[in-house]
Amino acid sequence: MCPKCAKSIKSGAVLDTAPVPLFTQSVYNATIYENSAAKTYVESLVKMGIYITDPIWEIRYKIVSGDNENLFKAEDYQLGDFSFLRIRTKGGSSAILNREVRDHYILTVKAMEKNSNAEARTRVMIQVLDTNDLRPLFSPTAYSISLPENTAIRTSVAKVMATDADIGTNGEYYYSLREWTDMFSVHPTSGVVMLTGKLDYSETKQYELEILAVDRGMKLYGSSGFSSMAKLTVRVEQANEHAPVITAVTLAPSDTDKDPTYAVVTVEDSDQGANGEIASLSVVAGDPLQQFKAMRTSPGSKEYKIKAVKQVDWDSQPFGYNLTLQAKDKGSPPQFSSAKVIHVMSPHFKVGPPKFSQATYRVNVSEFAPLNTPVVMVTAVPKYPQLKYAFRHKLDKNNFAINADSGLITTAGPLHADSMNRYELEVMTSDKKASAKVIINVIDVNNNGPEFKQTSYKASIDENMPIGTSVLTVKATDLDSGENGYVTYSIANVNPQPFVIDYFSGVISSSEILDYELMPRIYTLKVRVSDWGSPFRREVETQVTVTLNNLNDNKPLFENVDCDITVPRDHGVSEQITTVSAIDADELQLVRYRIKAGNDLNLFEINSNSGILSLKQPLSEGEAAKVSYHSLQIIASDGEHETQPMFLNITVVTARKPVQVKCVDTGVASMLAEKLLQGSKIHSQNEPEDHFQDFHSVNRIAPQFVETFPSVIEVKEDLPVGARIVHLSAMDSDSVAVVLRGLLAIPTPYFRAHIFLCLILSLGLFFFLNNQIKHRLFLIYRLFCYVGHRVLNIYECEPLRVRE
Repeated sequence: MCPKCAKSIKSGAVLDTAPVPLFTQSVYNATIYENSAAKTYVESLVKMGIYITDPIWEIRYKIVSGDNENLFKAEDYQLGDFSFLRIRTKGGSSAILNREVRDHYILTVKAMEKNSNAEARTRVMIQVLDTNDLRPLFSPTAYSISLPENTAIRTSVAKVMATDADIGTNGEYYYSLREWTDMFSVHPTSGVVMLTGKLDYSETKQYELEILAVDRGMKLYGSSGFSSMAKLTVRVEQANEHAPVITAVTLAPSDTDKDPTYAVVTVEDSDQGANGEIASLSVVAGDPLQQFKAMRTSPGSKEYKIKAVKQVDWDSQPFGYNLTLQAKDKGSPPQFSSAKVIHVMSPHFKVGPPKFSQATYRVNVSEFAPLNTPVVMVTAVPKYPQLKYAFRHKLDKNNFAINADSGLITTAGPLHADSMNRYELEVMTSDKKASAKVIINVIDVNNNGPEFKQTSYKASIDENMPIGTSVLTVKATDLDSGENGYVTYSIANVNPQPFVIDYFSGVISSSEILDYELMPRIYTLKVRVSDWGSPFRREVETQVTVTLNNLNDNKPLFENVDCDITVPRDHGVSEQITTVSAIDADELQLVRYRIKAGNDLNLFEINSNSGILSLKQPLSEGEAAKVSYHSLQIIASDGEHETQPMFLNITVVTARKPVQVKCVDTGVASMLAEKLLQGSKIHSQNEPEDHFQDFHSVNRIAPQFVETFPSVIEVKEDLPVGARIVHLSAMDSDSVAVVLRGLLAIPTPYFRAHIFLCLILSLGLFFFLNNQIKHRLFLIYRLFCYVGHRVLNIYECEPLRVRE
């Protein structure tokens, strides 16, 4: 029996019938890649279909089941005696093959013979193969951790996680940091983030890391770039690094004081938060009878008073006690201050002439400090009732003033670190028996913005120069000193530009290969320079115009080649036969034409400018009458580049017919038109207007006091010096909070000047007494709020009532 035929058995008799179609296999295996384009055929290791055993067969195939999404189509293709079954993807369908959704299909295909209506069926199992069409994805996309600043190097601090739905090498990826840093690293396969540098809270309080998950497999369609990104925020928590520092001023109470204070002690801690709060101040030595105790002036205050808690035994210590003090902060673990020894004098002990607490006072003051900013308070002990303070020498410029009663030195004029960054003053007591030196260092602040040496720059660069070619260097300077005077450069255009600038040197260089025909010919760069100033940076911009120079980098190309031309033998001399045309994308030189070969009889000539080929001598005379075929080789040149020869095959006929030309179109004209259209679109793109305004360096809005501003303030007449009177709050709506720089208190003529010392802490305003208040005085104060040296708001209070 023929394996390609079928026999029918009916009623026990074997009857020969016509052959019926039969697939070569009952099941076929085929494959196709996901995301395949329309009309893409599945692939099979064996041929699928039916052998044609009857010449009159017409086989047609149809998918009858397994294709619910209507993705495939069955086609027949007959070759010899075999009808191939070909299955392809349909065109025009919005549905595509997606392995991650469905990775295989089982199609039932029916074969129908058109003449006999005979049928046969088979199954085709189609496996959808994976392509690298999915990028790895982070989950979550943002991470946040907090680290103590004393965290050990090489500590694993976080772990990021990404997944890729692709399989095999397409599903493999590795982690990396988008920008290199010497503080952190990420393991390429596990995603574990490790600390690689020493944290310092004072330098950087927060790090923003961008971690990439990059595909290891070949990208779909050859695209490149990272696949996914996650952000890791690392907050640095301050460690308890600083120990408390004790400063003390001893007092000499009189015999009549009922509750004498022997010393005023201030404890400062440079740490922030709980680490900077003071837990206690204790007398750790020098008081075996436990007669003295440090008492806080108010809850949470860092100021203490040394007072006696029982009757002091002055008889055994007629010259007083040397008390050793030590402070402890609230850090974990806590820090202890160095021991501070103070001498508590007996009220019965007669002291000698006054002496300043320090021979030399050294302080720093910002050049932004407004008028009447407290600088330093000098103190001479013992404090006699009539003791006054003054400068030994009269100042040439009234930059500083001293309060004769309290010894408080304040600013009396503007300060400029650029012209004078150090002052040395000499202070003496009114009896001229004691003196001290005060050294004031003026700290430079960012009061100058950077300036470019030119208002604008112009430069040019040739096309096709290698990446990194320097174009020009911009230069800016800043009159400030230190970091306030350091400058960095950047390109601030909204649209990406094919240029980069070195942050520190200002060198502008190319970042792409530039093409005169396909890219803009003129680039307008907005170059921004920024200083490193504090509390805010200052920035300025300049315009840099870069012109792209055209080079002769394209060779001419013929529009038509391999021309077959029929010319009658009686064609007239100097009459045109045809015109050759070559196109050069460059715009620098004209294209010129010449005959390279094939014109041995000098029968033809070509216009070098227009490309018109004409007859130079008659074709019916002399040797020309014997030749019926000429093959000319034409070359076009732009002066630097030449084309390959183009052939003009000329056949001379006797019939009186017009010249006939048949050439092969190279498509150069359409390609050039498309190229020029693309270039014109690029050239017509304009940089969007960039209305740059530096909101960080412009102080646009004045600070405002909150609604709870008091109208009446009551003050006890026995308040000690340094006591807090009132807490005022103010707000500023600028994008960057402006620190309120100063407060000026102006009393009425009935009140001695400088009875109040006005201090500023952040955005809160605190009043402190720096002199004793006299009973039954009624005061009116005007409050002036300053930023820099400009008065922004003025508030007037009701009379300040002094209460007994």
